[in-house]
Amino acid sequence: MDRLPDQLQPGLRLVFVGTAASERSAATGHYYAHPGNRFWRTLFAVGLTPRLYRPEEFPALLALGIGFTDLCKQGAGMDHVALKAGVDVDGFIAKIRQHRPATVAFTSKKAASLVYGKPTGAIALGLQPDHKDVPTTFVLASPSGAASGAWTLQPWRELAEHVVSLDTLTAQPR
Repeated sequence: MDRLPDQLQPGLRLVFVGTAASERSAATGHYYAHPGNRFWRTLFAVGLTPRLYRPEEFPALLALGIGFTDLCKQGAGMDHVALKAGVDVDGFIAKIRQHRPATVAFTSKKAASLVYGKPTGAIALGLQPDHKDVPTTFVLASPSGAASGAWTLQPWRELAEHVVSLDTLTAQPR
């Protein structure tokens, strides 16, 4: 059984991709549920949401064109523990191909490294080079409190600017 349900549908503006659910998220069934996680505050701060949402409101973000998934759907906890349950990169790519979001954002270098097959040290934050299997992709600094030492808001701002620019393009009359 999946620890967190995917929140995916065709035509999303943005899909956030985590490595695996935290213990708190697995226990509550809500993405980015730990109080020390910066995810929800950051979405609002960079303008991706019109207000501050709470973790239990994650399904409401579908109406904003924002979805969620994880690479490891059965594990939970810190990466070194959760990933023992296995990672399904092929399943992730199939979901992205099926739903075709405009943008994918990995919420950690670890998540991106699993898809790209590179060590985390070889993954840069921000906009990524084109990849045959996924749309426009960003790698974000992990919002987890456990990753505070590597925190930077800059890639989140770049992501928000990109998403807003796409919204502006699609809103233009033809």
